Amino acid sequence: MRRIVLTLAALTLGAMPALAQTPLTFAQVDSDANGELSYEELRAVWTDFTEDEFVAADLDASGGLSPDELNALQKSALPAPGGE
Repeated sequence: MRRIVLTLAALTLGAMPALAQTPLTFAQVDSDANGELSYEELRAVWTDFTEDEFVAADLDASGGLSPDELNALQKSALPAPGGE
């Protein structure tokens, strides 16, 4: 049991620097600072995000997601209250 706890602690501590380097704000992800997130910028931090999801979320067909489009997408990606 002690070995499992020590292993989990080591893994957690090893993962912390990677988590600290993950961009958390829109501005940090918007690497070209154009005010929209391209598919490539989003994929850098959201690796399972598909191009089809990106196109569907890009409501104004500008080729990038605005903060409002991203917020709408994130809300629709959340599970419904109460499961299923």
